[in-house]
This record gives sequence, structure tokens and C-alpha cells, in this order.
Amino acid sequence: MESLGLVGGTFEFFHIGHRKLIETGLSHCNNLEIWIVSDNIAKKKDLRVQSWEKRCDNIKSNLSDNDNSRVTFHELVDEFGAASYHVDASTIFCTSETMHNCLKINEIRVMGNLDELEIIEVPHVFSRDGKIISSTRIRKGVIDIFGNNWFDENLFSSDIHITKDAEILLKEPFGTLFKGPESDHSIAIKKALDSIVENNSPIIGVGDVTVKSLQDVDNIANIALIDEKTKRVVWEGFSEIDQSLYDCVIECQNPPGMLTSSLFESCKIAIDNWTINRLKTLIIVDGEEDLSPLLLHLLAPMNTAILYGQPDQGVVLRITGLDSKSRCQSLINLFEKR
Repeated sequence: MESLGLVGGTFEFFHIGHRKLIETGLSHCNNLEIWIVSDNIAKKKDLRVQSWEKRCDNIKSNLSDNDNSRVTFHELVDEFGAASYHVDASTIFCTSETMHNCLKINEIRVMGNLDELEIIEVPHVFSRDGKIISSTRIRKGVIDIFGNNWFDENLFSSDIHITKDAEILLKEPFGTLFKGPESDHSIAIKKALDSIVENNSPIIGVGDVTVKSLQDVDNIANIALIDEKTKRVVWEGFSEIDQSLYDCVIECQNPPGMLTSSLFESCKIAIDNWTINRLKTLIIVDGEEDLSPLLLHLLAPMNTAILYGQPDQGVVLRITGLDSKSRCQSLINLFEKR
């Protein structure tokens, strides 16, 4: 008789810990049922969780054809799912956090005159920094799906300078352009804001005109960066940015064509201000803030909305995700110390 195993979870940002859990299941059983937490349950915990279909697709795309032929996907709509009454299952796989659920499942099965499931606890996988790899840490923007940190703080122990290779790549479009006239920046800003799905992630405005435009439409940026200029020329509208709307105001230095340790630390503080205490932060840059999105995408939690102006065209919006973090990481690695 073929053996059937069960495994359950949210399975967001399919990572190597998830892979180990599923591979362990397939190594012990002929077939495996993967029970994925429903959208209704998942989004009660965090609105940023991807849809059930998307989470299923992420798993399928990361498994071999042979493995996919041995697994089936099911929606987990309550605490225990089918595990408490499944007559064909023989084994259930879990981590230390969900062991108590498995023990409870077996209690229910015994009460229902069913055999207990064999419980196999799969050890955690640890990231490079020695901590457990989890979807929560990936969502916070700390690590990638392989457990690597997105940035090495030692890189910013000193300032780094842009290179020709980085300049060329930075000319490629990086986000969605929302067009609007120079005479009324609020038109483009409103279009961009209307496209953002509310997900408990911050909105970051980069550039004086963008920050002022957000203020004008009563949508103050959670994090704002300005340098008192537009198109690299001193902008009188800078004085109309109401600094009192922000909980914290930070000043830093960042000359053109550089990413300084001063800017890095300021961006990190601003991200922490929001993620930990939901405080709004304004960063005033002595120099230029143009390259700051590279740092912000690396530091920010998933689904952060980063807005910056496109001269004479409108505003560009990019949502922080695994792809944007990876691209910014690659670009920063092209910068050099001098």
C-alpha cells in the first residue's frame, strides 16, 4: 500500500526551509498532500500575504516534474484541516513550532477511533546570520529565500562611488511611470497612489517635488527624502514642505554620484522608525538623494511603495519585492570604494 504524508503551512515566499520540509515528506512517503492556509486566515494575520493561488504556484515552480507528480495541493480553512479525520494518511511533517498542533491532531484522531499519524519533526534551516529562515524575516526585507542577508553593513563602513557600469544599468526603467503635467504634479501622484493596494507597508517619497506633491494630496510619505533641489537646481518649493508633519527629521550628507555611510544609516533609521514604531521620518540630504532608492529597496520590507519623480514626465512607482531587492543589490555591488 502506498504511503501518504501531510504537511501544512502558509508557504509564503517559498524558501529553502519550505523545500526541506517538502523534500523530507517526499523522502518518507510515496505521495504528499500540501495543505496551504487559506487567504481568509492568512490575511487576518497580515494583509501582505500573497494569494493562495500565488503561494501554490511558487511551490510548483520550485519543485521538479517528478516531485510535482507526487504532491497535491489543498486549502487549509481551519486549524487542523483534514489531518484530524484523514483515513488514508499515515504521516504528518512539521517543525518545532507546529508540533503542538500535530499532537492535538492525534488526540482528536484517537477520540474518533483512527490510528495516530506518525509525526516527523523537520529541523529548521538557518540563514547566514545564524537565525531561522522564515517567511516573516523575508517579508521584513532582512533575508532572501536562501537565507542570505540583502546587504552587508560592512559595505557601508565607508562611502562608495558609482561606476560607469552602474550608470549604464541605472538608465534602464525601474518601475511604472505615471504621467502628469509639470504644472500639476498631483495628477501623476494621485494615479500612482490609486494603484497601490493597502497592505500595511510604508510609502516612501524620494525628491522634493514628490514629497511636496504627496503633502498636497494629504498623503504624507511615511519616509521622505529631500535635498532642496529639483533637476539639480535649488527649488523654492522646498520651503513649503511642512517638516512638522514628520515625527523625526534627520540630516545627512551624500554628494552626487555616491552612496555614503551617512545616507545608509539615515535610511536604516527611517525604516526602523516605521517598522518598529510607525513613525514618519523626513531625511534632509546635503548633496543628492537620487540614488537613495537603491538603499531603500534593500532595507525596506516587502511591498513598500517607493515613489520618485521623472522630470517632465510624471512619477515612477516601484513596489519592493524579491526582484527589486536583487536588482538593487547587483547595482550596489558595481559601486566602488576609493
